[in-house]
Amino acid sequence: MSIAYAEMTERNAGFLTERDQRVLRASSVFVCGVGGMGGAAAHVLARAGVGRLTLADPDCFEASNLNRQTFAFVDTLGVPKTEATRDALLRINPEMRVEALGAEWVGRLDQILPRHRVVVNGMDDVRAGIQLYRGAREHGATVVDAYTSPHPSVTLVRPDDPRPEERLGFPTIGVPAEELTDEQLRAAFLIEVGYASRVSSGISRLVPDVVGEILAGRRPRSSFAPIVILAGSLMAFEAIGCLLGWESGAGCEGYFVDPWSGRIERPPAGVARAGASAAHAAAWGGGA
Repeated sequence: MSIAYAEMTERNAGFLTERDQRVLRASSVFVCGVGGMGGAAAHVLARAGVGRLTLADPDCFEASNLNRQTFAFVDTLGVPKTEATRDALLRINPEMRVEALGAEWVGRLDQILPRHRVVVNGMDDVRAGIQLYRGAREHGATVVDAYTSPHPSVTLVRPDDPRPEERLGFPTIGVPAEELTDEQLRAAFLIEVGYASRVSSGISRLVPDVVGEILAGRRPRSSFAPIVILAGSLMAFEAIGCLLGWESGAGCEGYFVDPWSGRIERPPAGVARAGASAAHAAAWGGGA
């Protein structure tokens, strides 16, 4: 069955102008990590009518992904995430151009980033994330991201904005990516978790008994579909806005959404670097 692009995107009218839709159709987005948040973002971008996506992820879908990852199905278990996601996106819009990359993407940033004005960071690899941000500054790309937090969140880091490692004070600043140590990467992770727990009330929403089991190594970290998919949708919205020249409601400091109370939580003035306890870090390792 052949569906015309105009018919597929007809209901976007009102939110988007005809010019907006033409821009999206001609646009490219690099989605790095297509599990939870990244997969949800890719899904939204495809249905909005973005014409080209480059997907990167080294992993295959597994049973524990079924509770939250948009393209994890029983029949995609064991399938590389980028391949399964590409196939699903082409079922939405067969005229899309979708490139699927595995672990080799990190070594190809100098080829990938010049082709993409906007990057969605849906991964939880600290070293690769630092490389991505540094490369994005060099090539003039904007990175849409989310904090490591139990609450949905979103940030939009333009080329001239401080990198997260600079804004939050990671010990990785100035260290070549290949020389980063496990201790530096762990410290960077703890700093981000500490910052998020200072700004957002998300950590208080986790059930204490479950947190205890996570800390004891008896269960994996918590990750919940409404949280993950909402974060991915917020990321896709910011990516679309960047492509169309909208003013961002997030900016490089971003915001958190508390769906329990219906509140938006923003960093108050003067909140900067914050430490984190090992308990917080162990209990929450990202939204993927």
